[in-house]
Amino acid sequence: MNILLIGSGGRESAFAWKMSQSALCGQLFIAPGNAGTGQYGTNVNLKVTDFEGIKQFVLANQVQLVVVGPEEPLVKGIHDFFLADEQLKSIPVIGPQAEGAQLEGSKDFSKQFMQRHNIPTAASRTFTRDTLQEGFEYLATCGLPVVLKADGLAAGKGVLICLSLQEAQQELIQMLTEAKFGEAGNKVVVEQFLQGIELSVFVLTDGNSYQILPEAKDYKRIGEGDTGLNTGGMGSVSPVPFADAGFMQKVEQQVVIPTVEGLKQDGIPYKGFIFIGLMNCGGEPWVIEYNCRMGDPETESVLPRIESDLVELLLGVAEGNLQERELRISGKTAATIMCVAGGYPGEYLKDRTVTGLDNVRGSIAFHAGTTLQGDEVKTSGGRVLAITSLQEDLFTALQQATLDASRIYYDGKYFRKDIGFDLI
Repeated sequence: MNILLIGSGGRESAFAWKMSQSALCGQLFIAPGNAGTGQYGTNVNLKVTDFEGIKQFVLANQVQLVVVGPEEPLVKGIHDFFLADEQLKSIPVIGPQAEGAQLEGSKDFSKQFMQRHNIPTAASRTFTRDTLQEGFEYLATCGLPVVLKADGLAAGKGVLICLSLQEAQQELIQMLTEAKFGEAGNKVVVEQFLQGIELSVFVLTDGNSYQILPEAKDYKRIGEGDTGLNTGGMGSVSPVPFADAGFMQKVEQQVVIPTVEGLKQDGIPYKGFIFIGLMNCGGEPWVIEYNCRMGDPETESVLPRIESDLVELLLGVAEGNLQERELRISGKTAATIMCVAGGYPGEYLKDRTVTGLDNVRGSIAFHAGTTLQGDEVKTSGGRVLAITSLQEDLFTALQQATLDASRIYYDGKYFRKDIGFDLI
């Protein structure tokens, strides 16, 4: 079958790599893709939100399955666009409709959903410009630190951890009255700070049944020792040693099942991935956030551990019989190290030539922010390459990924050398 994968990052590189291995995959198209995805299929110069252009391409190329990688087209309703079109409605889309995508698109929506379905999450209240004074009063009752979250999509930058009441008040003013995060901050969720260790759990669902994919832990800070500014993610590992069978059983019973059942009870159809950002607080799982797609760079550690045919699992979602499809997970450990551009996560260097990719030996180099100019690979994003190694244990995987990351060169290259050290 012909498949269209929408997106251009490291996550989509990993999807393209995995889906291209399937006997069910005929032609694989990636829109727009990057310098690395072309080795697994055909890149298509289309924006992820150009729904009309995507329609014309799908019809012209007999595409039979559409897999949506990033959140923006899902929140903007690409799945609804297909269902509303006579020519497209029979073509399955992997990714929720706009209402289900609000789990990520609106922090307020997701908090109300969790409270309604008794899913463990931090205490919170939501405020607007008109209720700023009430926000101040609520902040005065909160313990410190306190978390402020822009309600809408803010490219991963809309979450602030404030250490003092004065800082929290100032940030609330800037978010609600000075548009610090643009329209994403028209509403702000003020939330209790949870103390614990973070991890990510990934669920694939057809709306009725579900499969729990390998869990992962990612590393957000730019500096070693988890210091410095937050990024989109500097690396990830899977499995997570502290997420043992007992803890994962709690996650399934207290979080996964109530989430899937809650969507059904609320009449929200959902076919696709649910990313659950969790905090392990003394052995108990608490939900920090939902995403309506796979995470990045966690996907680059999760997919190499899935031994099953990914396309077959996705067809199980499309056909509503996911529970009949087998999910086999490797017992090996995957470690991903993200090579970023000089200056990231601030203003960063672009258009630098990448060399040494042929030197990578015991890892897979998933492209993230790259483009092709003639035969040359050039940097085009803040996060440039995700180097993933699958090995028998975490230490060996980290050692190999670090070694291979050091074999690649471009001007300004930087990567953390301590990913996963807290787990060893």
